[in-house]
Amino acid sequence: MAVRPIRLFGDPVLRAPSAPIEAIDDGVRSLVHDLLDTVALPGRAGVAAPQIGVGLRAFSYNIDGDIGYVLNPVLTDVAGEPHLVGEGCLSVPDLWHDTARYPWARVVGMDLTGAEVVLEGEGLLAQALQHETDHLDGMLYISRLSPEERKIAMRRIRESSWF
Repeated sequence: MAVRPIRLFGDPVLRAPSAPIEAIDDGVRSLVHDLLDTVALPGRAGVAAPQIGVGLRAFSYNIDGDIGYVLNPVLTDVAGEPHLVGEGCLSVPDLWHDTARYPWARVVGMDLTGAEVVLEGEGLLAQALQHETDHLDGMLYISRLSPEERKIAMRRIRESSWF
């Protein structure tokens, strides 16, 4: 399949809630292959379908060399006290901000056969599960920043060469 270009802040697809996948067809299978190819590049922990221009509930992940995907993921559980962790986003390049995330998270979805997929964990996996499901709900991580940090982020975005 293909490594797809990442949509950047300002693209409307990033702000729209994603539609659930109703049927597994060739288009969805192709989407999964593209998500897997796109997340396999170095330095990528996750890619949500909207980030490659597709408004469907799907994301891929690449955590410590474990690469996979989930269709119709739902963040079902989080645990612990949220704490600030450094976070960036492929759709907001060159920015890195401390973002409040729970230390443990669980996502439930399905694979291409319709079988249930449960992903759960702590650390970077927990952060990625929260970050990618936010994308599917039309939210970028900068929306979770404190008002002061968001103001700084927005200024950096406006001053960036890619915006």
